[in-house]
Amino acid sequence: MLDLTGKNALVTGIANNRSIAWGIAQQLHQAGANLGVTYLPDPKGRFEKKVGELVAPLNPTIFLPCDVQDYEQIDATFSTIAEKWDKLDILIHCLAFADKEDLSGEFSATSREGFNKALEISAYSLIGLAKRAKPLMKEGGSIITLSYIGGVKVVPNYNVMGVAKSALEMSVRYLASELGSANIRVNAISAGPIRTLASSAVGGILDMIRHVEEIAPLKRTVTQIEVGNTAAFLSSNLASGITGQVIYVDAGYEIMGM
Repeated sequence: MLDLTGKNALVTGIANNRSIAWGIAQQLHQAGANLGVTYLPDPKGRFEKKVGELVAPLNPTIFLPCDVQDYEQIDATFSTIAEKWDKLDILIHCLAFADKEDLSGEFSATSREGFNKALEISAYSLIGLAKRAKPLMKEGGSIITLSYIGGVKVVPNYNVMGVAKSALEMSVRYLASELGSANIRVNAISAGPIRTLASSAVGGILDMIRHVEEIAPLKRTVTQIEVGNTAAFLSSNLASGITGQVIYVDAGYEIMGM
């Protein structure tokens, strides 16, 4: 039985009720995990209010701002975890961003600034969070990130985010190799296209979803809750032998050639 009672889980990347991170948080809570949630701070406090109201029924014991481009905020987040929880068992990394102009048109037109921003937020942030999580995962742990098939195959308009996801997936493998001796497992879930705040920046996202619904063996795309179920499994002892993997939760789309 999947049971996360007594486990402390930090979930990043919840923006609204369409976020994949929200589906993951719900399933971790249902399995009994104690939640901590971070949100992206903004000058008007909109995300703090919106995310705070959304996650309130899950009773998170930690709720903090964390912009992964601000290393002081990252350090403050993990200092709070050390003080309030003493240990961390599960880290959910659901962070990705690219400038909208870099998600359409010619890939060769990607700006240096846009490339660096996409790679820092979408890939390097996993490394930075894992580094800080490692000493808190005293009894081992599970680190899970979100990828997409655009990291291994060309997807129209995905552009620089595809490169970022490729870097993210390779980071999963290197981190898994490094952290395995501490009984920390690192995996990625490659989800099918879901209409979220982040995916709305990708040109033609609705066409992508319709295409998956036509081609995938299950003749549909997936839901946030289905991704959440897989994340809960990977967080549990039922997945104790799985690390360094990219698991596709995409209604089977990845296996199709035509």
